[in-house]
This record gives sequence, C-alpha cells and structure tokens, in this order.
Amino acid sequence: MSNKLIEVNNLKKYFPVRRSSIIGKNKYLKAVDGVSFYIKEGETFGLVGESGCGKSTTGRSIIRLFDVTEGEILYKGKDIAKLNERELKPYRRKIQVIFQDPYASLNPSLTVEDLISEPLDVYNIGDKKERKEKVLKLLEKVGLGKEHIYRYPHEFSGGQRQRIGIARALSIDPEFVLCDEPISALDVSIQAQVVNMLEDLQKEMGLTYLFIAHDLSMVRHLSHRIGVMYLGKLVEIGSSDEIYDHTAHPYTKALLSSVLVPDPKKAIKKTIKALEGDVPSPLNPPEGCKFVTRCKYAMKKCHELEPVLQEIGPGHTVACHLY
Repeated sequence: MSNKLIEVNNLKKYFPVRRSSIIGKNKYLKAVDGVSFYIKEGETFGLVGESGCGKSTTGRSIIRLFDVTEGEILYKGKDIAKLNERELKPYRRKIQVIFQDPYASLNPSLTVEDLISEPLDVYNIGDKKERKEKVLKLLEKVGLGKEHIYRYPHEFSGGQRQRIGIARALSIDPEFVLCDEPISALDVSIQAQVVNMLEDLQKEMGLTYLFIAHDLSMVRHLSHRIGVMYLGKLVEIGSSDEIYDHTAHPYTKALLSSVLVPDPKKAIKKTIKALEGDVPSPLNPPEGCKFVTRCKYAMKKCHELEPVLQEIGPGHTVACHLY
C-alpha cells in the first residue's frame, strides 16, 4: 500500500444559491471547502462526520459525479478534476460507486442480469454469452444465486438489493470504489454481512475504497485510515487505531463518545460528551475555526484564525489551535 492511487488537493465544491434580491450578492453553499487527503492502493479510507458535513459531496466530486469548483483530483498522478466527459470515459471504468439507497439506485424495469451487465454493454466488453457468465460469477461472489438472474429489484430485500448494486459496481473490474454509506439503509443484522463481504472482495480483487458512513464502530472495523469532516473541512486524519485510541480534535472526541457500547455494564459507566448547538449553516459559516460555535475550549484565536492541518504524530494530523 505504498503507492497513492488518489490524491486530493484543496478540493472545493460550491453550490450557487439564488440571490435574495436583484441587487444582492451571489451566495454560495460551501459544501466542500479546501479538502486535501490521499488514498493508497489497496487501502480503505473512511470518511466520517455529521449529516451535512460534506462527506458524500466530497466522494461524488472525487469520482466526478459533480463538477469541481476548485482543486486537484489526481488519479495515479493524472489530474481528472477538469476533464470533460469524453476524456473521463477511460477513468469511469476504473472508478465505480456503491450508493446508499439500494432501491433508488437500481432501475426497477431491468432484471438483475440487465442491471449487472449494463456497464459491460457500455464498454463493449465480451459477447452475450460471456456477459451472462460474468453476471453469474458476480452473483455467486456477492452471495446470490443463478435463480435470481431474471428477477426484478422489487422482488428482493434491502440487503439483497445492495448485493446486486455491489455486483454491478464490480462488473467492469474497477480499481477504486466509492462506498457512499452503503450500509446505513440496511438492518443491523445485515450490515455486518455486507461489510465482511466488502472486505473479502477487497482482498480478492485488490480494490481501493473510500468508505463514507455514520457508524463509527463499523468504520473502524473496515478502514485503514480515517478522516473526520466538519462543515466542509477535514479536522483530523490518522490511522484507524490512532484516531480511536489517541483522539485529538474536540469534535472527533464528541463523535466517538456518542458511539453506543453493546454492553449494558460498560454503557452505564461511559460518559457521552454531547455537543451543544447545531451545525452552522454552510451559507454563513463562522469566522476562524468552523467548530468554534460548539467547542468548549474555544479561545479568542479560534474566532479569528482558521486552523490548518498539522502533524501531531506519525501520520496523524489535526486542525486545532490546541496543538
């Protein structure tokens, strides 16, 4: 895992918002505001944070489902941030996505065979017989059988539909897969099965993941390194164990304290450090540190100067004036 597959430098994604009046200034919702990180080949990079922090927008910008406002997205050293659709086509084959909603992401009018083989059709891979064989192999890999090939999405449970979505994402043998909260819509009993399957597929196919999720315990289980986002900014990056065992940023500490412990005796002893207040609007973020309105350690400096990511340990960076 020494080579960087994806490197993101100062990524920004702003959405224009309608002006309040004719003479009013143009406003922009800063969903992602200057994010930088990298993902090594064969690695899983976890991205966590509250709803609305910009996790999914970051992921979808990286795979170019969104046009980028500013910044670089280096894929094996090639900047794909400003490529047009024709230039992007070869990269689309190497980069795939597993969406959050396993029903909305599947065309209800197509059979399982059509859904999984559609990417093969787009890139003219194999003949009809070879495509069907490929579909059957993929169904076996994701825990489904040949009897499912002619069924439609509505005939499956949520967990089975997500397995179909995973098979479709893997049909053209990608190198990088964006897992955009792939387990949040599933029952808890099914989540572990899907995560274990993703781990097995990663080892078997040499895949690289960007795993976006709310479940911090599941992210620790799957990820090699983790990035914590708040209001469009990365506030802490480190290895999975470093983030959980030597938490630095006050926001990360609050997130981890909210993880439920599946042991009643330990749960009673555990103190939940609840955050006060709501996330500020990305239309009107606070000056200085974005977390300043909810941080009990806030100083005068925090209101005036925005902290930058700095290394506090091997591979462990944090954006906080306490360090």
